Amino acid sequence: MTTTLQKSVAAAKKDSKLANNWKTKPAEELTDAEVLAMPDSEYMNEKQLAFFRHKLVQLKQEIHNNAGETTENLREDTVVVPDPADRATIEEEHALELRTRDRERKLLKKIEQSIDRVDSGDYGYCDETGEAIGVGRLLARPTATLSLEAQQRRELKQKMFGD
Repeated sequence: MTTTLQKSVAAAKKDSKLANNWKTKPAEELTDAEVLAMPDSEYMNEKQLAFFRHKLVQLKQEIHNNAGETTENLREDTVVVPDPADRATIEEEHALELRTRDRERKLLKKIEQSIDRVDSGDYGYCDETGEAIGVGRLLARPTATLSLEAQQRRELKQKMFGD
């Protein structure tokens, strides 16, 4: 069974127009398709590491911006509402926004760890097996630390034995 991600990776690899763009462009200007089209022999070269570091830093900045907006939204919505139904709706919206920020806070830790891995040269390789995680998987999940196979084994183990 071929996934959509595998199909797009295969299509990008075949696109000869994109194959050598990485040689002339700075890492910040590369597109996902251009990075996917890079030959396997160039896996986690300086350009790819710089590309993923830039992607992780952008993601980190986006989360910080969202946190600032949440603070402003919570401050603005502190108006006393006499209707209990309206008050409950506002409180539920606040709770949902805070849960989202909590998930982002946890993601922020993973992003920081991934940036550290880029800086140390360990980024892109599985923590369990040492194998390449793969560009396609890293584009979909830049904080991945396990190859797809290792992640599937871990999830199966969790399903069978619990956390």
